[in-house]
Amino acid sequence: MSCTTVLVGAKASHDGSTMIARTDDGHFDVKKLIVVNPKDQPKKYKSVISHLEIDLPENPMRYTSCPSVDPKHGIWAATGINEANVGMTATETITSNARVLAADPPVEYKKAKSRKEKDIPGGIGEEDIVVLVLPYIRSAREGVLRLAELLEKYGTYESNGIAFNDEKEAWWMETIGGHHWIARKVPDDRVVIAPNQFAMDGFDLQDAFGDKKENLCSADLLEFIAENHLDLNQDGGFNPRAVFGSRRDMDHVYNTPRAWFMGRYLAPRTWRWDGENADFTPESDDIPWSLRPERKVTAEDVKYLLSGNYQGTPYNPYTSRDTGMRGKYRSIGINRTGVTSICQIRPYAPEKVRGVEWICFGSTTFSAMLPVYTNVPKMPDYLSRVTTDVSTENFYWASRMIGALADPHYAAAVQQVGRYQEAMAFRGRQLILEYDRKIAETGDPRLAEEANEKLSAMAKEETVKALNSVMQTASEKMKNGYNLADN
Repeated sequence: MSCTTVLVGAKASHDGSTMIARTDDGHFDVKKLIVVNPKDQPKKYKSVISHLEIDLPENPMRYTSCPSVDPKHGIWAATGINEANVGMTATETITSNARVLAADPPVEYKKAKSRKEKDIPGGIGEEDIVVLVLPYIRSAREGVLRLAELLEKYGTYESNGIAFNDEKEAWWMETIGGHHWIARKVPDDRVVIAPNQFAMDGFDLQDAFGDKKENLCSADLLEFIAENHLDLNQDGGFNPRAVFGSRRDMDHVYNTPRAWFMGRYLAPRTWRWDGENADFTPESDDIPWSLRPERKVTAEDVKYLLSGNYQGTPYNPYTSRDTGMRGKYRSIGINRTGVTSICQIRPYAPEKVRGVEWICFGSTTFSAMLPVYTNVPKMPDYLSRVTTDVSTENFYWASRMIGALADPHYAAAVQQVGRYQEAMAFRGRQLILEYDRKIAETGDPRLAEEANEKLSAMAKEETVKALNSVMQTASEKMKNGYNLADN
């Protein structure tokens, strides 16, 4: 599934939080935000895609989830934060190469060819991973280690990147073939950018096979690389991207331009991003996996990155000046996004409400982010009661409608969309600040549920207002408009 990921270390954020964020770019998947309580977590999990059955541990924790509303293809929980204040987003589809896949093939479901044979289950994948991992981990590192055990036991049928965070650390994990994996702690002062490619461009093997402080990997990774002649590095260095990743013309249209746009925003003066003597272009294969941002990063910055359509460049598909470059590269904010979330763990907040999830449905270019507390027994109906039928009565479909109406009339609607996004950010933060104080003063984390109801009511008010405004603009711009004076 085509997605874009941004990870923020604690010292790179404006308030000491860690943040992990991802656009879930499915095929117009209808999504909702729910809370999965322990009684609703299955004891035995069965994957729809791979037909794999897995017994799950006892005593799962409560966690948030953004599942598909139509379960015919599985749960696809996407992202969430559990009651131990651990966040997870899974997964970023990444690239690999033929050498890796031949050496450790993906574990795919094989249907029996006759009645005498049995179906052979496949491995785990994006459909499954959040449900299998998030309810059982109490730190970001534990998330890596639990998923590693599952990968080594069951394998995976696809190449994926997975992120975890807690109040101190964020970790990034990438699968290698069917059973191997590599993971690295996000440097505290850095932001990681990952656009559908094998992302890591550095790894400390000595640490991974020694103290394991910031680098983890499969126990047999060195043998796997050597036996299969995977290492393409020169001069003794070790760049995982060169070993396990891809280098295709398609990447230069679909993947690397997104990293270029995000790097250009985060570190505009550290490197030269434009012109003949640019350090990096949209088609560079060596754009860094992590960058030290030139200013502290906020949730609004992350939202801007994940809404990107090459604003301020010739590649913007909405620009009125066509120089032959318009729409050349795949945007970050695209039409088919189901949900985008930022899992933020705030070390300064009362322990029970350190987790805040910023939720955005539909195309991020036109949608707004809403922050909600995650350690609650249920989510408001406006976020959780969603069906496959179009409706203005929930945040998902209302967001989709705003995007569909605004997109063909971008120049006329962009200011209305901007005002909507700013109002949601301002009012959302205002309510979070208010309830952080109330919860700290009273010691009652149950107020988080009340806060979420107010946040949801505010979101509905602002979304309806924006929908009214954009609907009027779209109606005025219809091609069949005609007046008597037009004769």
